[in-house]
Amino acid sequence: MTKSKDKTSSAGKYPLNETKQLELYQLMAECRALQQRAHDLFMQNLVKGTTHLGLGQEAIAAGFGAAMRKDDYTFNTYRGHNHNYVRGVSMTAILGELMGRDIGQLRGKGGSMHITDTTKGAMGSYAIIGAHMPIAAGAAWSAQYRGTEQAAVCFFGDGTTNIGAFHEALNFAAIWKLPVVYVCENNQYMEYTAIGDVTAVPNPAADRAASYGLTSILVDGNDAELMYETAMAALDTARSGGGPTLIEAVTYRHYGHSRADPGKYRPDEEVAEWKNNRDPLPLYRNKLLEAGMPESKLAAIDANTEEMIDKATEEAKSSGPPPDEIAFTDVWADGGAAWRN
Repeated sequence: MTKSKDKTSSAGKYPLNETKQLELYQLMAECRALQQRAHDLFMQNLVKGTTHLGLGQEAIAAGFGAAMRKDDYTFNTYRGHNHNYVRGVSMTAILGELMGRDIGQLRGKGGSMHITDTTKGAMGSYAIIGAHMPIAAGAAWSAQYRGTEQAAVCFFGDGTTNIGAFHEALNFAAIWKLPVVYVCENNQYMEYTAIGDVTAVPNPAADRAASYGLTSILVDGNDAELMYETAMAALDTARSGGGPTLIEAVTYRHYGHSRADPGKYRPDEEVAEWKNNRDPLPLYRNKLLEAGMPESKLAAIDANTEEMIDKATEEAKSSGPPPDEIAFTDVWADGGAAWRN
């Protein structure tokens, strides 16, 4: 899939040198290892609660991770581990949070669905569908007011396009020309229901862009370089005062909605097609090799990634649970509930 609906294609405007190509591949490989390890730890009963994995969707996170500035803002859903990682959150902190350990991002208090690190610009993982879209607009409005040229990037699923907050946020973003990029990660299914079964238009985000005066942008979300180019164009628009961008990136999750979901509602041949022929990581690896990238460089990244994830796993496992005394911190402004009485 190409940006067939985009009237302002950025192809060729943001060429990637070898360093940037390797960065993209590395980010994807590390995200894949992180998600797979989260799955494995869940199956060992070490992850507290459920998980919503982004296996198969790594190209979107990697493309934006390689394009964003350190002071930009990321807002994502509960399927947000990759988006946190590409902003600089460590593997150890993410795995520790999933396992409810003190070493976790939020010292084990947030869990898989609420990982956050504002020091990295990761402004929250939101479990309420669409809730973060107006908040991302607010962050963008703050950046606009302060004149910082920061951008807010908000990732959401295809099901969010049928939520009121989607339309409200886009409307205000367009009216005020806010420096915000909205990215629909269309993995074809809104939890257990095919998005096409409950949506009046074929492309739930791209086909609605015109309603807010925006260009319709539909991209292959499993093409890492295309995602990087698309991200760069949208971020340039945001920083230059051009207002918001709405992107629909078509992708596919390899597992069910969550670890409690076997995903049997999806046809076996459909799952096999996406896993075997449209998996973003081997697709990009093969593309780089065909373009002349030395295999040794990719193999070195693969080996280093394996070492990283093993080390992070052991560090997270060795951390104890959070102490009881932090139970009421980060809940009320003064760290306690006494003021309520």
